[in-house]
Amino acid sequence: MGVAQNPQSLQPALEKKGWQKDWPALAAVLTVLVVAAAFWLRFTPPGFWGKLQAIGYAVCHQIPQRSFHVGGHSSPLCARCTGMYLGAFLALVFQLRQGRKAKFPPLAVMISLGLFLVAFGVDGINSFLHFFPDGPSLYTPTNLLRLLTGLGVGVGIGLILYPIFNQTVWRDWRAEAVVPRYRDFLLLLALAGLLALGLLSGQPVILYPAFILSGISVPLIFTIIYTMVALLLMRRDNKITDWRELLLPASIGLLLALLQIGLTDWVRLGLTGTWGAIIP
Repeated sequence: MGVAQNPQSLQPALEKKGWQKDWPALAAVLTVLVVAAAFWLRFTPPGFWGKLQAIGYAVCHQIPQRSFHVGGHSSPLCARCTGMYLGAFLALVFQLRQGRKAKFPPLAVMISLGLFLVAFGVDGINSFLHFFPDGPSLYTPTNLLRLLTGLGVGVGIGLILYPIFNQTVWRDWRAEAVVPRYRDFLLLLALAGLLALGLLSGQPVILYPAFILSGISVPLIFTIIYTMVALLLMRRDNKITDWRELLLPASIGLLLALLQIGLTDWVRLGLTGTWGAIIP
């Protein structure tokens, strides 16, 4: 006689088969991803720094006077965008220790983030007005102000994106604040301040990794956003319990991020005829 099996003992196997069902679709997506990456690598400027600049080219004007420089290399993003993407990356990493918590920061933190956004907008407009010698302006813009306002908005992006991601992805997300106290927020700002000091130090040992990390942060942020979009379109939002179940939607997210960067590169190159900076 056969031995009756405990239904609970079958549950892990059933769950395993659930994410394994994605393998054919995952293989197809990865194939398209490899082809798209090959095309992008083939038609963008040569060398590691050329590829890094091509990533920044999709999201930033890359004006030399408004960027950082080290060892003959210009940062792939201007000072403001460098701060924004590094700030977002820093905030995301800072929150990883909170696991699947998904409640937005307290009201005081949100108000502070709103003020950072206002400062970002004011400094951006003022900086733009300086392209016109006889135009009005509030003050003389500097890369320090661009960096600081970029960091402020970047921290805000990370603090908002992380709980939204958790709410969209996980079935068992927790309704607890990711940054529960204002002192946690101040600690994050202190880390952002140290990052700013490092960027302003001019030390190659700091700037080279910062340049690379800022460039990598662009497709990372896009991939996170497009992964959530993929989950919504696949009707799998709030249904993920295991990281392996994210392989397919995350691969789709990475593919869409690469396609956006590649398409933007292609359009900008077609309009300007150069891989150089946009200088009004």
